[in-house]
Amino acid sequence: MSAEKRYLELFNLGKTYPTRKGPAVIVEEFNLIMPKGEFVALIGHSGCGKSTVLSMVAGLTSVTNGGVVLDGREVREAGPDRGVVFQAPSLLPWMNARDNVLLGIEQVFTQLSRAQKVTLAESTLSQVGLGHALDKRPSELSQGMQQRVGIARALALSPKLLLLDEPFGMLDSLTRMDLQETLVATLTRTKTTALMVTHDVDEALFLADRIVMMTNGPAAKVGRILQVPFARPRAREEVLEHPDYYDLRSQIIEFLDEQERLKHAA
Repeated sequence: MSAEKRYLELFNLGKTYPTRKGPAVIVEEFNLIMPKGEFVALIGHSGCGKSTVLSMVAGLTSVTNGGVVLDGREVREAGPDRGVVFQAPSLLPWMNARDNVLLGIEQVFTQLSRAQKVTLAESTLSQVGLGHALDKRPSELSQGMQQRVGIARALALSPKLLLLDEPFGMLDSLTRMDLQETLVATLTRTKTTALMVTHDVDEALFLADRIVMMTNGPAAKVGRILQVPFARPRAREEVLEHPDYYDLRSQIIEFLDEQERLKHAA
Protein backbone atom coordinates (compact mmCIF):
# COMPACT_ATOMS: atom_id res chain seq x y z
CA MET A 1 0.00 0.00 0.00
CA SER A 2 1.42 3.41 -1.00
CA ALA A 3 2.40 6.07 1.52
CA GLU A 4 -0.56 8.24 0.47
CA LYS A 5 -2.95 5.37 1.15
CA ARG A 6 -1.38 4.85 4.60
CA TYR A 7 -1.12 8.56 5.35
CA LEU A 8 -2.39 8.15 8.92
CA GLU A 9 -2.03 4.82 10.68
CA LEU A 10 -3.25 3.98 14.15
CA PHE A 11 -1.98 0.50 15.03
CA ASN A 12 -3.08 -1.35 18.16
CA LEU A 13 -3.53 2.03 19.81
CA GLY A 14 -4.31 1.78 23.50
CA LYS A 15 -4.60 3.96 26.59
CA THR A 16 -4.54 2.69 30.18
CA TYR A 17 -4.57 4.77 33.36
CA PRO A 18 -3.35 3.45 36.71
CA THR A 19 -5.91 3.57 39.51
CA ARG A 20 -6.06 2.38 43.11
CA LYS A 21 -8.18 -0.56 41.95
CA GLY A 22 -5.75 -1.48 39.18
CA PRO A 23 -5.28 -0.48 35.54
CA ALA A 24 -8.22 1.26 33.85
CA VAL A 25 -8.18 0.39 30.15
CA ILE A 26 -9.91 3.18 28.23
CA VAL A 27 -9.07 2.20 24.65
CA GLU A 28 -7.40 -0.97 23.38
CA GLU A 29 -6.29 -2.39 20.03
CA PHE A 30 -7.68 0.56 18.07
CA ASN A 31 -6.67 0.10 14.43
CA LEU A 32 -7.35 2.50 11.58
CA ILE A 33 -5.61 3.38 8.31
CA MET A 34 -6.54 6.61 6.50
CA PRO A 35 -5.44 7.69 3.03
CA LYS A 36 -4.42 11.27 2.39
CA GLY A 37 -7.39 13.64 2.02
CA GLU A 38 -9.93 11.38 3.73
CA PHE A 39 -12.42 12.62 6.35
CA VAL A 40 -13.21 10.07 9.07
CA ALA A 41 -15.76 10.56 11.85
CA LEU A 42 -15.56 8.70 15.17
CA ILE A 43 -18.95 8.08 16.74
CA GLY A 44 -20.03 6.26 19.88
CA HIS A 45 -21.66 6.73 23.25
CA SER A 46 -20.26 9.13 25.83
CA GLY A 47 -17.30 7.65 27.66
CA CYS A 48 -16.33 5.24 24.88
CA GLY A 49 -12.92 6.83 24.37
CA LYS A 50 -13.50 8.88 21.20
CA SER A 51 -11.80 11.97 22.54
CA THR A 52 -9.03 9.85 24.08
CA VAL A 53 -8.19 8.48 20.61
CA LEU A 54 -8.20 11.99 19.16
CA SER A 55 -6.03 13.30 21.99
CA MET A 56 -3.46 10.52 21.48
CA VAL A 57 -3.30 11.31 17.75
CA ALA A 58 -2.86 14.99 18.61
CA GLY A 59 -0.02 14.13 20.97
CA LEU A 60 -1.82 15.68 23.92
CA THR A 61 -2.25 12.33 25.70
CA SER A 62 0.51 9.76 25.93
CA VAL A 63 0.09 6.41 24.19
CA THR A 64 0.18 3.32 26.41
CA ASN A 65 0.24 0.71 23.64
CA GLY A 66 0.68 0.77 19.89
CA GLY A 67 1.42 3.94 18.02
CA VAL A 68 0.44 6.71 15.62
CA VAL A 69 2.19 7.20 12.28
CA LEU A 70 1.47 10.32 10.21
CA ASP A 71 2.98 10.69 6.74
CA GLY A 72 5.59 8.02 7.46
CA ARG A 73 6.69 9.37 10.85
CA GLU A 74 5.67 8.14 14.29
CA VAL A 75 4.32 10.95 16.44
CA ARG A 76 4.40 10.98 20.23
CA GLU A 77 3.96 14.64 21.10
CA ALA A 78 1.97 17.63 19.91
CA GLY A 79 3.18 19.48 16.81
CA PRO A 80 2.04 21.99 14.16
CA ASP A 81 1.57 19.16 11.63
CA ARG A 82 -1.70 18.43 13.49
CA GLY A 83 -4.25 21.20 13.85
CA VAL A 84 -6.80 20.73 16.64
CA VAL A 85 -10.26 22.31 16.92
CA PHE A 86 -12.04 21.79 20.24
CA GLN A 87 -15.68 22.30 21.19
CA ALA A 88 -14.73 25.66 22.73
CA PRO A 89 -12.27 27.68 20.61
CA SER A 90 -10.49 29.24 23.66
CA LEU A 91 -9.56 32.46 21.90
CA LEU A 92 -7.45 35.07 23.64
CA PRO A 93 -10.03 37.73 24.60
CA TRP A 94 -7.71 40.74 24.26
CA MET A 95 -6.80 39.88 20.66
CA ASN A 96 -8.90 40.39 17.56
CA ALA A 97 -9.67 37.57 15.12
CA ARG A 98 -6.66 38.33 12.94
CA ASP A 99 -4.23 38.32 15.87
CA ASN A 100 -5.68 35.09 17.31
CA VAL A 101 -4.88 33.38 14.00
CA LEU A 102 -1.53 35.16 13.67
CA LEU A 103 -0.37 33.76 16.99
CA GLY A 104 0.19 30.28 15.57
CA ILE A 105 1.44 31.52 12.22
CA GLU A 106 4.19 33.54 13.89
CA GLN A 107 5.36 30.48 15.83
CA VAL A 108 5.41 28.11 12.84
CA PHE A 109 6.18 30.20 9.74
CA THR A 110 9.15 32.13 11.07
CA GLN A 111 10.60 32.49 7.56
CA LEU A 112 7.69 34.65 6.35
CA SER A 113 7.70 38.42 6.52
CA ARG A 114 5.23 40.19 8.78
CA ALA A 115 3.16 41.22 5.76
CA GLN A 116 3.05 37.63 4.48
CA LYS A 117 1.94 36.37 7.88
CA VAL A 118 -0.85 38.95 8.06
CA THR A 119 -1.97 38.08 4.52
CA LEU A 120 -2.09 34.37 5.44
CA ALA A 121 -4.15 35.06 8.56
CA GLU A 122 -6.59 37.28 6.71
CA SER A 123 -6.99 34.94 3.73
CA THR A 124 -7.65 31.96 6.01
CA LEU A 125 -10.26 33.91 7.95
CA SER A 126 -11.86 34.90 4.64
CA GLN A 127 -12.01 31.22 3.65
CA VAL A 128 -14.20 30.49 6.68
CA GLY A 129 -16.42 33.50 6.07
CA LEU A 130 -14.86 36.01 8.45
CA GLY A 131 -13.20 38.44 6.05
CA HIS A 132 -15.48 41.16 7.41
CA ALA A 133 -14.59 40.54 11.08
CA LEU A 134 -10.79 40.64 11.13
CA ASP A 135 -10.62 43.39 13.76
CA LYS A 136 -13.33 42.06 16.05
CA ARG A 137 -12.46 40.62 19.45
CA PRO A 138 -14.07 37.39 20.72
CA SER A 139 -16.57 39.32 22.85
CA GLU A 140 -17.87 40.94 19.66
CA LEU A 141 -18.33 37.61 17.87
CA SER A 142 -21.11 35.05 18.14
CA GLN A 143 -20.26 31.50 19.25
CA GLY A 144 -20.40 30.36 15.66
CA MET A 145 -18.03 33.12 14.53
CA GLN A 146 -15.65 32.30 17.38
CA GLN A 147 -15.57 28.69 16.23
CA ARG A 148 -14.81 29.89 12.69
CA VAL A 149 -11.77 31.67 14.13
CA GLY A 150 -10.76 28.42 15.84
CA ILE A 151 -11.03 26.53 12.55
CA ALA A 152 -9.08 29.23 10.71
CA ARG A 153 -6.38 29.16 13.39
CA ALA A 154 -5.90 25.43 12.81
CA LEU A 155 -6.07 25.57 9.00
CA ALA A 156 -3.69 28.54 8.71
CA LEU A 157 -0.80 26.28 9.71
CA SER A 158 -1.45 24.00 6.69
CA PRO A 159 -1.59 20.92 8.94
CA LYS A 160 -1.09 17.43 7.57
CA LEU A 161 -4.03 16.37 9.73
CA LEU A 162 -6.98 18.32 11.11
CA LEU A 163 -8.43 16.96 14.37
CA LEU A 164 -11.90 18.06 15.43
CA ASP A 165 -13.36 17.24 18.85
CA GLU A 166 -17.13 17.84 18.64
CA PRO A 167 -16.41 21.29 17.13
CA PHE A 168 -20.08 22.21 16.69
CA GLY A 169 -21.46 20.68 19.89
CA MET A 170 -22.13 24.02 21.62
CA LEU A 171 -23.87 25.68 18.67
CA ASP A 172 -27.54 26.00 17.76
CA SER A 173 -28.76 23.82 14.89
CA LEU A 174 -28.77 26.53 12.20
CA THR A 175 -25.29 27.76 13.07
CA ARG A 176 -24.08 24.15 13.23
CA MET A 177 -25.39 23.39 9.73
CA ASP A 178 -23.86 26.59 8.36
CA LEU A 179 -20.46 25.75 9.82
CA GLN A 180 -20.65 22.15 8.61
CA GLU A 181 -21.11 23.44 5.07
CA THR A 182 -18.19 25.85 5.52
CA LEU A 183 -16.00 23.00 6.72
CA VAL A 184 -17.03 20.74 3.82
CA ALA A 185 -16.23 23.46 1.29
CA THR A 186 -12.92 24.36 2.93
CA LEU A 187 -11.63 20.79 3.26
CA THR A 188 -12.73 19.95 -0.28
CA ARG A 189 -10.69 22.91 -1.52
CA THR A 190 -7.61 22.24 0.64
CA LYS A 191 -7.81 18.41 0.47
CA THR A 192 -6.88 18.31 4.15
CA THR A 193 -7.03 14.93 5.93
CA ALA A 194 -9.39 15.12 8.91
CA LEU A 195 -10.44 13.02 11.90
CA MET A 196 -13.47 14.19 13.86
CA VAL A 197 -15.22 13.12 17.04
CA THR A 198 -18.99 13.59 16.99
CA HIS A 199 -22.10 12.25 18.66
CA ASP A 200 -24.35 13.49 15.83
CA VAL A 201 -25.29 10.80 13.28
CA ASP A 202 -26.45 13.27 10.61
CA GLU A 203 -23.31 15.37 11.03
CA ALA A 204 -21.12 12.30 10.56
CA LEU A 205 -23.01 11.30 7.40
CA PHE A 206 -22.79 14.79 5.90
CA LEU A 207 -19.09 15.33 6.61
CA ALA A 208 -17.33 11.97 6.54
CA ASP A 209 -16.03 9.57 3.91
CA ARG A 210 -16.03 6.81 6.52
CA ILE A 211 -17.64 6.52 9.94
CA VAL A 212 -15.86 4.53 12.65
CA MET A 213 -18.32 3.27 15.27
CA MET A 214 -16.72 2.57 18.64
CA THR A 215 -17.77 -0.04 21.15
CA ASN A 216 -18.59 0.90 24.73
CA GLY A 217 -15.81 1.64 27.17
CA PRO A 218 -13.92 0.58 29.10
CA ALA A 219 -11.50 -1.13 26.70
CA ALA A 220 -13.28 0.43 23.72
CA LYS A 221 -12.19 -0.44 20.21
CA VAL A 222 -13.37 -0.19 16.62
CA GLY A 223 -16.75 -1.89 16.42
CA ARG A 224 -17.67 -1.26 12.82
CA ILE A 225 -16.59 0.97 9.92
CA LEU A 226 -19.17 2.35 7.52
CA GLN A 227 -18.25 3.62 4.05
CA VAL A 228 -20.16 6.79 3.08
CA PRO A 229 -20.87 6.79 -0.67
CA PHE A 230 -21.82 10.44 -1.19
CA ALA A 231 -19.72 12.19 -3.84
CA ARG A 232 -17.80 15.41 -3.21
CA PRO A 233 -18.31 18.32 -3.35
CA ARG A 234 -21.39 17.78 -1.19
CA ALA A 235 -24.64 19.66 -0.95
CA ARG A 236 -26.91 18.91 2.00
CA GLU A 237 -30.02 18.51 -0.18
CA GLU A 238 -28.28 15.94 -2.39
CA VAL A 239 -27.05 13.99 0.63
CA LEU A 240 -30.51 13.89 2.20
CA GLU A 241 -32.05 12.79 -1.11
CA HIS A 242 -29.47 10.05 -1.74
CA PRO A 243 -31.17 6.62 -1.87
CA ASP A 244 -28.72 5.16 0.67
CA TYR A 245 -28.96 7.97 3.24
CA TYR A 246 -31.66 6.59 5.54
CA ASP A 247 -30.34 3.04 5.33
CA LEU A 248 -26.88 4.22 6.42
CA ARG A 249 -28.44 6.31 9.17
CA SER A 250 -30.40 3.29 10.41
CA GLN A 251 -27.26 1.14 10.47
CA ILE A 252 -25.47 3.64 12.72
CA ILE A 253 -28.44 4.04 15.05
CA GLU A 254 -28.88 0.26 15.28
CA PHE A 255 -25.22 -0.12 16.24
CA LEU A 256 -25.52 2.58 18.91
CA ASP A 257 -28.75 1.04 20.23
CA GLU A 258 -27.04 -2.35 20.44
CA GLN A 259 -24.17 -0.82 22.41
CA GLU A 260 -26.69 0.81 24.75
CA ARG A 261 -28.38 -2.55 25.38
CA LEU A 262 -25.02 -4.19 26.05
CA LYS A 263 -24.15 -1.46 28.55
CA HIS A 264 -27.36 -2.01 30.52
CA ALA A 265 -27.00 -5.78 30.36
CA ALA A 266 -23.47 -5.69 31.78
